[in-house]
Amino acid sequence: MQAHDNQRKSVYPISPIFLNRWSPRAMSGEPITDEQLMTLFEAARFAPSAFNEQPWRFIYAHKDTQVFTELFNSIVPFNQTWAHAAAVLVVVVSKSVFERNGKVSQTASFDTGAACMSLALQGSIDGLVVHAIAGFDYEGVRTLLRIPVEYTIEVMFAVGKPGKVEDLPIELQTREKPSGRKVLEEIVFKDVFE
Repeated sequence: MQAHDNQRKSVYPISPIFLNRWSPRAMSGEPITDEQLMTLFEAARFAPSAFNEQPWRFIYAHKDTQVFTELFNSIVPFNQTWAHAAAVLVVVVSKSVFERNGKVSQTASFDTGAACMSLALQGSIDGLVVHAIAGFDYEGVRTLLRIPVEYTIEVMFAVGKPGKVEDLPIELQTREKPSGRKVLEEIVFKDVFE
């Protein structure tokens, strides 16, 4: 995505890709190509993971398909007010046990989060909207997508081309800008947690 008027600023020098990535809701409803979508998954594929297990899995559905409609219907009404304009809905799951030995993976969700950040950054670089959704019926989605029990449902993403802010519900229009961040002193501690 392009930098915005209220561009974020960092205290220490970091790449602009981190400052420019944010989670808009305004999408145009236009389709995206399989190549655009697969580029996001390709970026996710190269994320780090414990023992290189790559526990993440992505299940997607394009707009105007039955699965998209059913996924959309699983989303809470607030998120439906903007997610209807997504080109694709993506459900992210992580395998909760290691393939190498069947033991529980303590880092599957963490590793999958790294893959999701890679996906989101690639989307931002490519000028696409990538917005995570936590408000949906997880068990209904598990049944719909036939997700095995050894996989944890992590999140859903709405992906699409940028749209007009004025097409969002009024209460969301003022929120359609990059959000602030806590200062480092609130999240970083030396020696002990304080």
